[in-house]
Amino acid sequence: MLNRDELVARCLTAAEDAEPRRAVKEVLDEALAVGAPVADDLEKPVSGWLDIWYRSPSLTVLNAVWPPHISLFPHNHRMWAAIGIYGGQEDNTYYRRKDGQIVVSGGKELRAGQVLLLGDDAIHAVRNPLARYTGAVHVYGGDFVAMERSQWDPGSLAEEPYDLEKVRTVFDQAQRAFERSAPAV
Repeated sequence: MLNRDELVARCLTAAEDAEPRRAVKEVLDEALAVGAPVADDLEKPVSGWLDIWYRSPSLTVLNAVWPPHISLFPHNHRMWAAIGIYGGQEDNTYYRRKDGQIVVSGGKELRAGQVLLLGDDAIHAVRNPLARYTGAVHVYGGDFVAMERSQWDPGSLAEEPYDLEKVRTVFDQAQRAFERSAPAV
């Protein structure tokens, strides 16, 4: 089992490969094949959010903990991504640009042990369909935080600049909804 620091180090090495996205996928595939790659570094999550483990202009590695039943609006990354699920499920809806809009072009359910690769031009929305947290290691081929990118309003699908505070609001709302629905102990 890899700990967090070992996983980040292996991703950094893989990112130097001629095919960095595929090399990072191999790292995540191997780590997930033996169980949760970072179990010793994570406590049982009590709320969802993005924990940045490594960030540079060329690579970002983060742990994403999706609260139960969260739905995050369509967005892009403008860089490749490798997403490895170590617990729970992440449902992705893919979009493509058409006539100045975005339209649904497919989807994929990811379960524990699976890794998803996204290209530089991918647009997707993410949902945790479960009544429990979903955990995933996300590796991006650039600075995930600083990159100028887009998000789309979930109702109108109007494109707007990506706003990390809006993302935080969606996470917080999903967290509060889960806390309200959880049975008292």
